[in-house]
Amino acid sequence: MGAEREIRAKYRALLAAMDERHRRRWAGTEARALGRGGIAVVTRATGLARNTVVRGLAELAQKTPLSPDRVRRPGAGRKRMTLLAPGLTKALEELVEPATRGDPESPLRWTSKSTRHLADELKARGYEASHTLVAGLLRDLEYSLQANRKTLEGTAHPDRNAQFEHLNARVKRQLKHGQPAVSVDTKKKELVGRFQNAGQVWRPQGQPEKVKVHDFLDPKQGKAIPSGVYDLGRNLGWVSVGVNHDTAAFAVATIRRWWRELGRKRYPRATSLLITADSGGSNGSRLRLWKWELQKLAQQTGLIISVCHLPPGTGKWNKIEHRLFSFISQNWRGQPLLTHAAIVSLIAATRTKAGLKVRCVLDHREYPKGLKPTDQQMAVINLQPDSFHGDWNYTILPRGGSPIVN
Repeated sequence: MGAEREIRAKYRALLAAMDERHRRRWAGTEARALGRGGIAVVTRATGLARNTVVRGLAELAQKTPLSPDRVRRPGAGRKRMTLLAPGLTKALEELVEPATRGDPESPLRWTSKSTRHLADELKARGYEASHTLVAGLLRDLEYSLQANRKTLEGTAHPDRNAQFEHLNARVKRQLKHGQPAVSVDTKKKELVGRFQNAGQVWRPQGQPEKVKVHDFLDPKQGKAIPSGVYDLGRNLGWVSVGVNHDTAAFAVATIRRWWRELGRKRYPRATSLLITADSGGSNGSRLRLWKWELQKLAQQTGLIISVCHLPPGTGKWNKIEHRLFSFISQNWRGQPLLTHAAIVSLIAATRTKAGLKVRCVLDHREYPKGLKPTDQQMAVINLQPDSFHGDWNYTILPRGGSPIVN
C-alpha cells in the first residue's frame, strides 16, 4: 500500500506536464522498477488501463523507440478526446456537481449521475463521449464511487460537552457508593423469518444461506424488538425481546424485569438507581409516558430513580450501543433470525473477552401505542429537576419521599 500511495502522489504531481506518451512510458518505468506485480500496482494507483502500462513497458524495451515528435506510433488511432474537444472536462465537472460548479437547474440535478447518463448529457451538449470515456475522465479528475457517510449530527447543543461531563460525574459517584447505574436503549427492530441479515459467516464454498428476496413483514412470524439494560458497573447485559410495539411502557418494563431478575440480587443494599438514556425514542426526555412509568417503577421498588439523558443527536455514544448492542450484532451476523427463540438464544450467547455476559428473555405482552398520561397523572409525579439542565437531568422519588440534593 505504501508503494501505491507513493506512485499515486507522483502521478498527480506530474499529470499536468505529461502527454499521452509520457504517461505510458512513465507508468512503464514505475512498473518495471517495482518488479513482479508492478503493473497491477501502477494500474490501481493511476487509474490507467493495464494495456497502457504494458505498452509503456514495451516501448521502453524497443530498440527503435518513437521519434520525439510523435505521441503514438503510426496508425495508432486518434488523439485523446480531451485534446480534440477542449472544454469536455469542464463540462463533465459541471454535470457531476451542478449545484457548485455548474447550472443548479441542470437536468442531472435530481437524477442518478451514472456514466451513461453523463455521457448522454454530454452528447446533448455537442460532445462525442461514451460511458467508458466518462469513467476514465472521472478517474483522471480524482472522482470515485462512494456511498453516503454518516458524519453530520446537526447543530451541536452549546451545553453538549457540559452534559457529558455532568453525566459521567454522576455515574462515577453512583458506582463509587455501590449503587447501580445502567445504560438503556432499544435496538433496531428485526424481522423474524428467513430474511437477509447483514454480515458474513463461514459456510461450505458455494452454499450460502438462502433467504427471501424481499424484506416484507411476515404476519405469522412478526418482528422482534430488543430492549436492553446495560449494567455500567458490572459489564452485564439484559435484553427483553418484545413482539408488539416499542413504547415507553415497554422500555420501563424491561428495566423493571432487569431489576427483579438481576439488579436487586447484584445490589441488595441499593436505595437508588441511575439511568442514562438517549434524548429521543421510547425513553425520550420529553416523553410523558416515560416519566409516568418511571414513577410507577419507583413506587413498586422503593428506589430513588435518577435519569441523565444524552444530549440530542449523540445517541451513538450511549454506552449500551458499543458495549452490548454492537456485540450482539457481531454474534448473529450473516444468520437469518428464523424465530423469536433463535433470537433469544443468539443474544444470550453473546460474550466478549472483557467478560460481558447477557441474559435475554422474550416479552409477549401487549404495549399499545398512543397512550398518554393525563395532566392529573402528570401532576402527581414526584419529579425533582436537577439544577443543571432539569430537562435532561431529573430524579423521580417514590411518592411521599423527600427531595434530595444532586
